[in-house]
Amino acid sequence: MGEALPVLDVQDPEFEAAYGEPFAQTLNLSTWALGENLAELYGRLEEEVTRAVEQENRIREVIRREVFPRIPTADGAPEGAGVYQAAGGDLERVHRGLLFNGGLEACDGTSVVHDTIPLTITQIGVCLVSYNGQQGTWAHRLFRRDLRETAADPVDEALALLQRRDKREGQGLEGSRLSELARRGIMAYAERAILLYRSQARWRMGHGSPAPFDLLTGLWASNPDRIQLSLDLITDLVAGYRRFIFVPSAPAAREMLTIGNALRPLEFAILTTLEVSVRRLLNTGGYRGPVRTKMEQFCAEIAPQIAVGLYRASSAAPAYLFYAHVDHAFEAALIALADSVLQEHRGFPMLIDLADTVCRATFGADAFTSSVQLAYTETGQPFRFLGERETRHR
Repeated sequence: MGEALPVLDVQDPEFEAAYGEPFAQTLNLSTWALGENLAELYGRLEEEVTRAVEQENRIREVIRREVFPRIPTADGAPEGAGVYQAAGGDLERVHRGLLFNGGLEACDGTSVVHDTIPLTITQIGVCLVSYNGQQGTWAHRLFRRDLRETAADPVDEALALLQRRDKREGQGLEGSRLSELARRGIMAYAERAILLYRSQARWRMGHGSPAPFDLLTGLWASNPDRIQLSLDLITDLVAGYRRFIFVPSAPAAREMLTIGNALRPLEFAILTTLEVSVRRLLNTGGYRGPVRTKMEQFCAEIAPQIAVGLYRASSAAPAYLFYAHVDHAFEAALIALADSVLQEHRGFPMLIDLADTVCRATFGADAFTSSVQLAYTETGQPFRFLGERETRHR
């Protein structure tokens, strides 16, 4: 017998409102099910899912009746805002006239990190694909060493190395906020630059947002020259090229996705512009001096040109957000729908999935890790610097 469980008295109204049970009850181990009785939890699971779906269906009808008619006149709504129904002929026209003849190219990237005590290697790969078989791949590797200069005194060199490593995170956890933001920002920049400068297609499709926060916050926003690079690239893509569409996998805009859940198959909605989000970022992001001036200009001139919309490709799939130029948002929505109906169960653009598959096959962790481990083997130290997770039996 173990020790008696402590009596917990912790109040958390916000937690209770969200999860339907007191926080103290969640921590009370006497309320936890034994592993061998896990099947007994299925009844609660089924009940919670059923109630959640019933609530969404009720709200869905209210949104169609009350919210949809107000979209064209809502604050920040661009010209042409509203809900539309695509026809089969529209999608066939896009399939024949754009998708299957290479008129659309999609870009996606991936990054992997191999972290050891002597060296941290980051690989960033980006792929550009189309349905006519054309594709391109680009990669860059970053090599981080804690100390690159050699001191005249070996003791000074060792002390300097220890001092720098004291500020690092644990081995195999090279995902601190600083390094992660830098890696994501570089990859986001490369994806958009390749779409703009390397694609030859009439329409370009990206994963995420044309103006991702990875390029507008953090390290990029701490330096006027760096933020200018980001804003120039986004401006050339948005105001210069204009025929683009971006579809994110997991946007934070749950309120918009709730509206999207009310869409019927092959319906799409044009809701607002990116100005609202960028304005909110300006108010909360702590921008100062020249960087704030550049962001305010971007918010006033470029963000209003980026339309934000929703589409739903099939009854089996969820709605997805999309971004396009306000002058081409209608056609962009049809392109997203035409590409997404090719995989009815997902309702997500298949060309982005294809770019992701090519990217992971070319620049994925397996091939990258193998090449790194081979390089360590060549030094006569195949296992000495590997992390515990890499040598763990699986």
